[in-house]
Amino acid sequence: MRVLVTGAAGFIGYHLCQRLLAKGIAVTGIDSLNDYYSPQLKRDRLWQLENGPNAKGFTFHRLNIADAGGLGEVFAAGRFTHVVNLAAQAGVRYSLVNPAAYLESNLTGFGNLLEQCRNHSIRHLVYASSSSIYGLNSERPYSTSQNVDHPVSLYAATKKSNELMAHAYSHLYNLPATGLRFFTVYGPWGRPDMALCLFTEAILAGKPISLFNNGKLQRDFTYIDDIVEGVVRVLDKPAQPDPCFDPAAPDPARSSAPWRIYNIGNNNTIELADFVAEIERAVGKKAIKEYLPMQPGDVLSTWADVDDLYNLVGFRPETRLSDGIANYVKWHRAYYGG
Repeated sequence: MRVLVTGAAGFIGYHLCQRLLAKGIAVTGIDSLNDYYSPQLKRDRLWQLENGPNAKGFTFHRLNIADAGGLGEVFAAGRFTHVVNLAAQAGVRYSLVNPAAYLESNLTGFGNLLEQCRNHSIRHLVYASSSSIYGLNSERPYSTSQNVDHPVSLYAATKKSNELMAHAYSHLYNLPATGLRFFTVYGPWGRPDMALCLFTEAILAGKPISLFNNGKLQRDFTYIDDIVEGVVRVLDKPAQPDPCFDPAAPDPARSSAPWRIYNIGNNNTIELADFVAEIERAVGKKAIKEYLPMQPGDVLSTWADVDDLYNLVGFRPETRLSDGIANYVKWHRAYYGG
């Protein structure tokens, strides 16, 4: 197995590379190291990969996947068997400010990646989708059998587009492709624009934290190690055509092509107030809370049905929120101080 991981210096990409390298798998990483958030944090993650105990198995290219020519050169030299696409412009709220970044990376870049996977006979493409894709759906928990045609942000719309684009390539070129809808990933080395980092930093500094929708939000918080475990297990299970697929009543997560969709979440929805309380316990200090209205593009709650994932690979996320947040706060203090 020779794996290409795009977004390798990102939060999930870094942890996935570490896990694959520890298993003795050769990994090539791609990342543009853009400035959406601190490039230094990305460089520090990359330093860990290039100087860790398994560094000999790691190769890195600084590259934007929207660069079709550069991506083609990496594929031609890499002889990859598997690809994990984690490169994307992330963030719901930022998509209201800079939509062009999402079109370039999440659509053009993903299209370039599909072309290379087709041209190089990749055995399995695994790519990141998002819980944001469920949009206006009110049924809980979120199931991959539900319709997801009503996104409430451009970010979510691009992730839905990725699933559709991948299906077309799976159907036309028999490319095994699996989309994984991640649910609110958190943990050490996490993104500084995510709530856990923002809240921890503010509480440590004695500054107020912003609680949108007056704090009445719920999220299915999923620890990074559980996300990576799910990705690794799925990577070794190339998508297969569903012999029971009914085109007259199609299941949105299955196909007559080698294409599948799964949720990866903790299968447990947490009130924002409980999330903040766990951070307060880990930090040892109370938060100053500022209550604000609902933000455009946000959803009220997320909650993952992961039965399909369990049936495929025998795994469901199980890290307790208290343990995950304690691990994060310990890392945050070591990295940022405080």
